[in-house]
Amino acid sequence: MTSHRPAAVIVLAAGGGTRMKSATAKVLHRVAGRTLVGHALSAAREAEADHVVVVIRHEREQVAEHVAQLDPQALLADQDDVPGTGRAVECGLAVLPPGLSGTVLVSMGDVPLLSGDTLRTLLEAHTARGSQVTVVTAVPDDPTGYGRILRDGHGRVVGNVEHKDATHDQLRIAEVNTGIYAFEMAALRPALAQIGTENAQGEKYLTDVIGVVHGAGGRVDGHRLDDVWQTAGVNDRVQLAAVGAELNRRIVETWMRAGVTVVDPRTTWIDADVTIGRDVTIYPQTQLYGASTIGNDVVLGPDTTLTDVEIADEASVVRTHGSLAVIGRGASVGPFAYLRPGTLLGADGKIGTFVETKNAEIGAGAKVPHLTYVGDAEIGEGTNIGAGTIFANYDGVQKHRTVVGRHVKTGAHNTFVAPVEIADGAVTGAGTVVRRDVPPGALSVSTGPQRHLTDWVARKRAGSKAAQAAQAAQAADPVRGAAQDSESAGPQR
Repeated sequence: MTSHRPAAVIVLAAGGGTRMKSATAKVLHRVAGRTLVGHALSAAREAEADHVVVVIRHEREQVAEHVAQLDPQALLADQDDVPGTGRAVECGLAVLPPGLSGTVLVSMGDVPLLSGDTLRTLLEAHTARGSQVTVVTAVPDDPTGYGRILRDGHGRVVGNVEHKDATHDQLRIAEVNTGIYAFEMAALRPALAQIGTENAQGEKYLTDVIGVVHGAGGRVDGHRLDDVWQTAGVNDRVQLAAVGAELNRRIVETWMRAGVTVVDPRTTWIDADVTIGRDVTIYPQTQLYGASTIGNDVVLGPDTTLTDVEIADEASVVRTHGSLAVIGRGASVGPFAYLRPGTLLGADGKIGTFVETKNAEIGAGAKVPHLTYVGDAEIGEGTNIGAGTIFANYDGVQKHRTVVGRHVKTGAHNTFVAPVEIADGAVTGAGTVVRRDVPPGALSVSTGPQRHLTDWVARKRAGSKAAQAAQAAQAADPVRGAAQDSESAGPQR
């Protein structure tokens, strides 16, 4: 790590982004769980600058609010009506403390793969050479749209020409200006004051600083970056998808090298702020978004999407969609589960097939195995919820909570009409609708006695296949038919 800190990093984020064709500012579009400007701010902070400035203009309120949320210490600079990156940097300098000296780094708000390490390396090279200006250069496969780096016969950087101002011969130059710089403040301020807008685009180019400083005898150097992706900007949604895919590829590869098994990296997506433990296995078509945290020895997927979910060691989550949920150690979820915000599953617990949960605290070892909705509920340790159970939490006006105690056994096809409490050790029968609290250890049933209306099919469905089948069965087993007749005389238990 360098011992020399930049005085400031200025992030240029004032562009309109018209090619995005969006009501959302370009720098607020997302890749890998962060906005474009969010990635730029992260890199700027990793460079350990004394000050971070974000220059804004288009969709100002959107961008300003977002920057303030991400980094309350960042300074905001408004670019005025003078167009161009040179003017943007002037506006950025204006909000820095008066008399500030040292090195200022300039980066772009739409270059999400640029890393803090690269900014630190740029600073080290700039400082070691004693440069007044260091420009990061690259040789992309297609240089269209980039400014070209001009060098003299000794290979020294002497200037830059923008694509629209370049001659035919200059357009053949492969080395381009990436828009990322290190400047000495003492050279940058007077150089900007000498630059006008006499060019094809009528803009105040930051790139013209190179020629001004060189012409005044200052040292200008190029810092070539072989990793061209770090300089790739986003101007439309095609480029957004391209840099997003490359960033994801790098994130997935990083986790694999850290001890995570990713069965199919092509269909696995992991956001930049996700953390994953050792010996995790991720099966195909799995997406980990937001600030999800995955423990050690966890199995995820296939076909699983988790956003801001915390998973403890040794858990298993299969074919599940979840957000803002916590899954305990050794617990299992899925397949085909839906975890909504506020779901807390205890250690060794189970949320099974076709189960939806919301604001539900499910205790250690408790099981909700199949075909159940659990909303606004607390389920105690060791309890088993029967298949097809509904926690009826909404009365049409308000939500209410159901509390199920420890080691409770509920029957299939129950409905718990909240607010209601089923105490420890209680049991509910199949088909029960629980409307009142159930005491500890009690059996709760609400179904009526079973009755048989004999010959109902013969009378109501005469001539049907069902009637014919019943008549044949009665003829084949007269004793059984007689028994059914006798059962119909009274209630069954």
